[in-house]
Amino acid sequence: MSVARSLLYAAANVLHPRMLWLMLWPMLVALALWGSLALFLWGRLALRVALWLQQGVDYALAWAHLDLGAAALVAANVLLFLLFVPLVYLTALFILSLFGMQQMVNYVAQRAYPALERRRGGGIAGTGWNSFVALFGLLMLGLLSLPFWLFPPLWPVIPLLILAWVNQRLLRYDALAEHADPQEMKRIFARRRGALYVMGLLLALVAYVPLLGFFAPVVFGLAFIHYLLGALAEERGYRADANKPLDRGNAAP
Repeated sequence: MSVARSLLYAAANVLHPRMLWLMLWPMLVALALWGSLALFLWGRLALRVALWLQQGVDYALAWAHLDLGAAALVAANVLLFLLFVPLVYLTALFILSLFGMQQMVNYVAQRAYPALERRRGGGIAGTGWNSFVALFGLLMLGLLSLPFWLFPPLWPVIPLLILAWVNQRLLRYDALAEHADPQEMKRIFARRRGALYVMGLLLALVAYVPLLGFFAPVVFGLAFIHYLLGALAEERGYRADANKPLDRGNAAP
């Protein structure tokens, strides 16, 4: 099972009525929440951040006596935008993880992996804990990255790298919780770590693309589910299109 194939599967199924509803309401809730805060706070925050940036430049280049007020305000708005987009779609992802992933898992499993045994290695408590770990990790990585925010060329890179980790952490657990046992989940997460990070990074990138970012949480939720259920099927020796195990004597190495 490849990342590209999983993404193609997700793109082909995202317009199903059940998926459309899951795509709409978490994103609308997240937009309403953060959009309301932005409406009242954006201007003041931009001015405050611009002042901090100007003070930082004045401190670093005191000898130059540069007045970068206008440039600092533009940079402040860019910085706020780079933070606003992840806040919106991460909120949608958290909502989707708690209230929508089970429906998406059932949707993918019924169509692509009907014979895959459900060993229920995770549950609601595990989902809550995983969400807490993802949120805590986001905060810790944000704090650790603070020194790098002093270098404007790194601004677009920092949130992408942080969100790549957060995205895969959030989505991978619920994708397998219903079907895999704890040992299977641990093995698959370890063996597929690179591919999961790639998918998490792609989600972080797509979230910044106008319109496509609106579809991103559900598209990548479906992709993670399809990819990881495929990995689980391979782990157990099952084909996705059959209700019987692979003949390991004839299976490709």
